[in-house]
Amino acid sequence: MPAPKPSARARPVAGKPSTTKSKQKKGPPKRVLSLPDRLRRLFTSLCAQIDGGHFANAVKTCDKILRLDPQDKDALQTKLFLLLQTEQYSAALSLLEKSQPSSAFERAYSLYRLQREDEATAILDELKAGGQSEDRGVQHLEAQLNYRQGIYQSAFDLYNQLLDTAEPHTEEHSDVLVNLQAAQRHLDFINTDYLHALDALDPVLVSALETAPPPAQASSVLASTLGASASASGTVAAQKSAPKKVRARRVPKGVIPGVTPAPDPERWLKKAERATYTQARGKKKGGGGATQGVVESGAAAAGGAQSKSGGAGHGKGKKKK
Repeated sequence: MPAPKPSARARPVAGKPSTTKSKQKKGPPKRVLSLPDRLRRLFTSLCAQIDGGHFANAVKTCDKILRLDPQDKDALQTKLFLLLQTEQYSAALSLLEKSQPSSAFERAYSLYRLQREDEATAILDELKAGGQSEDRGVQHLEAQLNYRQGIYQSAFDLYNQLLDTAEPHTEEHSDVLVNLQAAQRHLDFINTDYLHALDALDPVLVSALETAPPPAQASSVLASTLGASASASGTVAAQKSAPKKVRARRVPKGVIPGVTPAPDPERWLKKAERATYTQARGKKKGGGGATQGVVESGAAAAGGAQSKSGGAGHGKGKKKK
């Protein structure tokens, strides 16, 4: 049987391309944005990220801007602010050393947060010598450095100045007030509590503290003086005779040593063998207190003795035949 011939529609016409495949339409070529347009779009995204609090993404956007324009001052300042806001002080310090040598206050603040107080104090002295001693940021940083270095009187005075000029009911006012109270507590301890503690100490120890030996010998002299005063007053014997502290893991749950009453020593005995067993039986029979139960049991015993001896007892007994 001969094979069927293809139809005229399926046969390609010589010299003409096949129309079975649809022609793919190519769109217009993608327009390449210029450098100002790309920077404008990146800054728009940067503002939206900062307003939304997405600081980590904002730092990445700053890096994209700086790759296009490494000397953009707005991008550098914004990245520095974001690094300080996210507590990346090492990265902020490296950024300052590379691109912004004029930001002395930010460098001093980063050094202070990295616990490099000597370098921060040196930069702060340069700022004060340059006429920025009245700047609030410089005063805040100077007070914090004085507090950390133990210069509590200077920190207290600076916090007082800042509190007088701060607006009430603001975050700055509350922070300065908290720091002022902390400095006041340290000053009270140094000026009052410490002196009272010295008065209560042994005279030998006080004289050793007042002589102020060199730092290399201070620890050995203080240790020997403490050992002598302890042996003289008998503190070592008192420490040995003191009761041992109960381990927390051996104390049952809900029991406080010295507060919770001690358990009943007869809790392991049978009820009939306990000292309170007769008392409990008296409570069940008479329905009164403990003394009443004991008295009733004694009266019942006396009534039984009278009935045996021929007296008139009214206890429950068997009827006479």
